[in-house]
Amino acid sequence: MKQLALTSLMLSHFRSHKLVELECDGRPIAIYGANGAGKTNLIEAVSLLSPGRGLRRAGPDDLTRRPEALGWKVKGVLQSLHQTHELETGAEAGQSRQVRIDDKAAAQIALGRVGRMVWLVPSMDRLWIEGADGRRRFLDRATLSFLPHHAEAVLKYEKAMRERNRLLKDMVRDAHWYVALEAQMAEAGAEITRNRQHAISELIAGQADAETAFPQAGLSLGNANPFEGQDDSEALKAALADGRSSDLGAGRTLVGPHRADLEAVFTDKGVPAKDCSTGEQKALLISVILANARAVGRDFGAPPIILLDEVAAHLDAGRRAALYDEICALGAQAWMTGTGPELFAELGDRAQYIEVSEVDGASVAEQRSSL
Repeated sequence: MKQLALTSLMLSHFRSHKLVELECDGRPIAIYGANGAGKTNLIEAVSLLSPGRGLRRAGPDDLTRRPEALGWKVKGVLQSLHQTHELETGAEAGQSRQVRIDDKAAAQIALGRVGRMVWLVPSMDRLWIEGADGRRRFLDRATLSFLPHHAEAVLKYEKAMRERNRLLKDMVRDAHWYVALEAQMAEAGAEITRNRQHAISELIAGQADAETAFPQAGLSLGNANPFEGQDDSEALKAALADGRSSDLGAGRTLVGPHRADLEAVFTDKGVPAKDCSTGEQKALLISVILANARAVGRDFGAPPIILLDEVAAHLDAGRRAALYDEICALGAQAWMTGTGPELFAELGDRAQYIEVSEVDGASVAEQRSSL
């Protein structure tokens, strides 16, 4: 089976870690230790070997170890299908984040061309009941796992929208100032919507044929201000032009893909995810992440690297064992954190183990041969 896996990882002055050097194989990796020891920092570093700001959406200066503030670095060797790539990212003190692939400077988006990642962190547990902005980020992250170029469309759209919003706040009424910006927004916005719809189709397909202990989630793309042809640039351009007067009153753009929402329903019960129990909401979230991994596996040729922060603590033993079985059946390298080794007992020798502790004010990660 083709695989996507980090075979080595090095961290230097990253958050609580002074230096970490790990050698890995393709098996899942169980990371355990006390709260605050630095487990999440470890998988956050892994997440930065993919496009974007990582699983905490932190800025470069927030990632450097204190009090030294020397800057930080993360390096990894990625086995991707039948190729091996050396990945590196980091930032000098006060500088922007840089990326290198095979010792050559690269744009962040290029990380998505050589590898794919999906993740689930505790902050997502309220995904179905909080604001639409979190669900949009979740959907865009899933979309990136299928279409790395999606990031370019989002950046183009957001840049043009910021300029348009500035005009709106300044109460500029001359239409000529808006035409070019709205054309840029319309082109990029239509692409964003098409990309998101593609991702949702892939997620639905990833659930359809799976034998899983986790419930299926019916997914769709909603919009706070729907209009016909939201995936058509001419329709979006017309909607932006028609909405100028109301946008002037609000001081911001009220229509477009930045107002979209990911809607989910517990399929077997026909109940919206927001109305499900806490346990059901978590199970639906895991179901979507696993569907994402299955679909990426078909699309990319190998399942993505999966990052799961403290996921085991919220599952009973049966669901925990089912999750581990599904990850192993996928053939995915999953980096998972938990407070104690007993949370990973069902994995046995199917996993590698890392114990993280705090020694003299720094996190220390030590590989263990078994639990």
